[in-house]
Amino acid sequence: MYELVISSSPSDVVIALLKDKKLIELQKEPKNTKYAVGDIYLGKVRKVLPGLNAAFVDVGYEKDAFLHYFDLGPQFSSLKKFVQNTRTGKEKTSNLLYFKTEKEISKEGSIDEMVKSGDQIAVQVAKEPISTKGPRIGTEISLPGRYLVLVPFSDRVSISQKIGNPKEKDRLRNLMKQIKPKNFGVIVRTNAKDKKVSALKADLDDLLNKWNSLFENLKSAKPADRVLGEISRTSTIVRDILNSSFEKIVVDDPIVFDEIKDYLAEKAPEKEKIVQLYKGETPIFEHFKISKQIKNSFGKTATLSNGIYLVIEHTEACHVIDVNSGNRTQKTKNQEENALAVNLDAAEEIARQLRLRDMGGIIVVDFIDMKDPANRKALYQKMKDEMASDRAKHSITPPSKFGLIEITRQRVRPVTNVVNTEECPSCQGTGKVEATINVVDQIESELSALSNKGIKQVTLGVHPYIAAFLTKGLLTVRWKWQRQYGVKIKVMSLFEYGFLDFYFYDKDGQEINL
Repeated sequence: MYELVISSSPSDVVIALLKDKKLIELQKEPKNTKYAVGDIYLGKVRKVLPGLNAAFVDVGYEKDAFLHYFDLGPQFSSLKKFVQNTRTGKEKTSNLLYFKTEKEISKEGSIDEMVKSGDQIAVQVAKEPISTKGPRIGTEISLPGRYLVLVPFSDRVSISQKIGNPKEKDRLRNLMKQIKPKNFGVIVRTNAKDKKVSALKADLDDLLNKWNSLFENLKSAKPADRVLGEISRTSTIVRDILNSSFEKIVVDDPIVFDEIKDYLAEKAPEKEKIVQLYKGETPIFEHFKISKQIKNSFGKTATLSNGIYLVIEHTEACHVIDVNSGNRTQKTKNQEENALAVNLDAAEEIARQLRLRDMGGIIVVDFIDMKDPANRKALYQKMKDEMASDRAKHSITPPSKFGLIEITRQRVRPVTNVVNTEECPSCQGTGKVEATINVVDQIESELSALSNKGIKQVTLGVHPYIAAFLTKGLLTVRWKWQRQYGVKIKVMSLFEYGFLDFYFYDKDGQEINL
């Protein structure tokens, strides 16, 4: 069972994907973001580098985007001609029925044969800006929908390899050849399996409308303008993973709620009812216990419930994961069997961590050594099975005799990084505090001042550890304070608060400042 929980703030939207209540993906989407994967820009070639067989293209980012010859795509000449004709007014329609396509470019060609400095070309973001690098772009334009991907200037129909039934593949291929327009290729996605003609036709029409919008925007666009934006990452996730096991989408922002509701009403009306607007007083991630999972899942060490733990190190070149058994041993098993059991459990968590942190590039995993080839084969199969649901492209090598598995995973966005350590507000990281500082005494002092002002009801926001100290036991500290000061106290515990932070709120949820 999948659930999507979305927390919105003025600056960004944080998207948490849960499977059986367990966090498996976390993505932060800045509002009004640019240079997202799938965005299409009118780029201007700044510099051609024949030695790298690549060019740098201005798309408005502080660093020029990188375009390699291999990312031009076989239909580059047709796209370049279409853009030039559209910009000069020669192309009157987005319909490619009468458009004369150009010959496909050579796989062994040179970049300086295709573009020169000052050329204006349509480019699509393939990888978002990462670290000191600008966006990675390509010119093989593709427009993804829920069931189909539209590829202009091609007549090819491709079927997702994950659709295994040969009869269903033939049905989809024959159907698409009948309904797709000339000079448009189509990739049929896994979600299209067993779908009716009407649903596929509606998705195709929607993609053709997007292509028409790109055509209209190209007419008046200036170099470095975005001519077609990808839908928000929230709707993108819904589009890509929505299936029958998707049971709930909970949002705390009415605008995002309406956006998803409208998207589902158009694309999957039967799923519209699963969208819910959260109106609780407690922050949505606290209510669904996601904040605690975030705190436990990020950082250098990730610990499993059975005592196994992973040490995760990030470098500029690669990521390294070390598997440790911790206190996880069973006396009934020998060392080899224990190693296999630990490795199999770790493989499941590693697959989750890769998705959760969106780690890309080269990942080297140091599993516990196993001598039996059959056990190494079992580990390899387990790793492949756990990674099968990962939407990012990846490859996995069999474990070496020393227990090393190398995973290469598609990198399209910066690694998700959540800071789960904080500088102590009392010592500023020095490790030394004044002996008189006591957060409980400070809370009581302010509570006394509020009582003197005649306030009779407050909500106290504190870290869960402090909340437990105030509320656990027979005669709790909170109960004593309520009797002593005549103030009704509601304790709200949030992991978002620092250990020594505390806040008082009135009955309307407004912070009380003395």
